[in-house]
Amino acid sequence: KIRVHINGVEQGMFIKSQHASHPVLLYLHGGIPLYFLTERYPTGLDEHFTVVWWDRRGSGLSYSADVPPESVSPEHLVSDTIEVTNYLRTRCGQERIYLMGHSGGTFFGIQAAARAPQLYHAYVAVAQMSNQLASERLAYDYMLQRFKDERNAKMARTLEASPVGDTVPLPDAYLSVRDVAMHRPGVGTTHDMRSIASGLLLRSLLFREYSVSEKIALWRGKLFSDRRLWNTQLATDLTKMVTRLEVPVYFLHGVHDYTVSYPLTRAYYEQLDAPTKGFYTFDQSA
Repeated sequence: KIRVHINGVEQGMFIKSQHASHPVLLYLHGGIPLYFLTERYPTGLDEHFTVVWWDRRGSGLSYSADVPPESVSPEHLVSDTIEVTNYLRTRCGQERIYLMGHSGGTFFGIQAAARAPQLYHAYVAVAQMSNQLASERLAYDYMLQRFKDERNAKMARTLEASPVGDTVPLPDAYLSVRDVAMHRPGVGTTHDMRSIASGLLLRSLLFREYSVSEKIALWRGKLFSDRRLWNTQLATDLTKMVTRLEVPVYFLHGVHDYTVSYPLTRAYYEQLDAPTKGFYTFDQSA
């Protein structure tokens, strides 16, 4: 667990490996760093890679009240990704590394891979964002119909009172129930996770590799970052921004995922131009 200065801001990361000679894989988290979930869901990645679980600017280990709010922006985070990459290339003595983004992390990851392809062996996307506003509309329609089918009148009425349209920002009333609404039918973090409190909050508090203050920073950072990034991500259509990558590209996606739409990601994959591509569907995953 280390902290280094990246573009003028102290940023933290966990580095895990079984051998220092392994190729480096830099992991870009989404709305919250999920390294703490590897205790419950081991990835096995560190058997093959030197895995770097970086807590990006304003999040987790990298959260601080001193971080300028205006610096938590897509442009800064893409730049940070490239600078962290260069730090790891120097530290590990490797010309190129692997880049893996998850959910919100794919928003920055695919832009970094497009901007500096010479730094990467390949780009791997887990739940690649495409057009997130369209994704939210699909999620809203699915959840509303699902709760109606299950005769959950309360949740159905709550969603009907705050419909998702074609404009940003989304209704506050919808955002206040969005995560709960996604987890109850198993289309949120994992297909079998029904509660954010027990599935995420409790697991983060029990995780021994974060100190008490770092656990508090984990959740403070989520609120801090979400307020500064979410609307930009919603308003950006990546399918028009990034149409080609000069490195091999691999998309991994859970078919039950409505946090980031599976069919929209699949369509993005089909149109994305790259020297090598692979799409891998997980049938039991969100």
